[in-house]
Amino acid sequence: MEKVNAVITAVGGYVPDYVLTNEELSKMVDTSDEWITTRVGIKERRILKEEGKGASDLAVKAVNQVLEKSGTSPDEVDMLICATVTPDHVFPATANIISDKCDIRNAHSFDINAGCSGFLYALDAASKFVETGSRKKVIVVGAEKMSAITDFTDRTTCVLFGDGAGAVMLEPTTEKVGVLDSKLQSDGFGRVYLHQKAGGSVKPPTHETIDNREHYIYQDGRHVFKHAVSKMADVAVEVMERNGITPETLTWLVPHQANMRIIEGTAQRMGIEKSQVMINIQRYGNTTAATLPLCLWEWEKQLKKGDNLVLAAFGAGFTWGAIYVKWGYDGDKR
Repeated sequence: MEKVNAVITAVGGYVPDYVLTNEELSKMVDTSDEWITTRVGIKERRILKEEGKGASDLAVKAVNQVLEKSGTSPDEVDMLICATVTPDHVFPATANIISDKCDIRNAHSFDINAGCSGFLYALDAASKFVETGSRKKVIVVGAEKMSAITDFTDRTTCVLFGDGAGAVMLEPTTEKVGVLDSKLQSDGFGRVYLHQKAGGSVKPPTHETIDNREHYIYQDGRHVFKHAVSKMADVAVEVMERNGITPETLTWLVPHQANMRIIEGTAQRMGIEKSQVMINIQRYGNTTAATLPLCLWEWEKQLKKGDNLVLAAFGAGFTWGAIYVKWGYDGDKR
């Protein structure tokens, strides 16, 4: 029997209309456009302002695009995975809510929380369901309302994050395209350097946790940066080497958009030019699990069938990984 691969057949994305610039942030906290730009490479980020809206509302926009582009009706979808650290609620899963809002009734759906590596983890899991033949049409969506857990009085973190969502459709193929290899890792030692201190079962919400602002992102930037540069680059290089991909045959690096210096360090370690790297951090900031699919969404028209892509990320947990994708269609025809 021919090997079945899971191939991406459509990409969708969405970012809110409201643009939060560095100049506006400089009026909220002690920072400046120069400080933010030189340290992380961000000029602006998108913020979901509407009351009562959450990650699912961002995701629905991206998922509906995927359904339209792939010519899929909602009742044909048989699985939906949502990668997020900002779920609408602790339960039910945001994936369930997205499915309901998109009228997807014949699928099972669930969330994955792997920090900024969430989309990679979800894409890898979804591809296995397709490869075994148990699922035919699987949607993977990364969706984040990071503004909901960002402390806009903390200048070290409020400059980093934005809101957005991106999604892909996975379907089976016997061609040698699609998700062809992955290397995913995690090490819980890093959990103390990047986490949300309160709100879980260990430290449920109280007046004290709210007063202490413990429901926002906490990050030890120095430790996170050090591990991100080495681990994200190492797995990306390993995936290249074991698939015989050279800097000349790699079409695109699709890196997590957390810090321009991390992106540049990863590209340098891989031996590739900046022209081979998808970068949109300057416009959207760090949208956590949404960064990778948002890149694919923005670059879709430039992608050609047979292009070699390496997707790489590092996030809270610590989690990190890289996935080799051979692109399955000419994006300018979608």
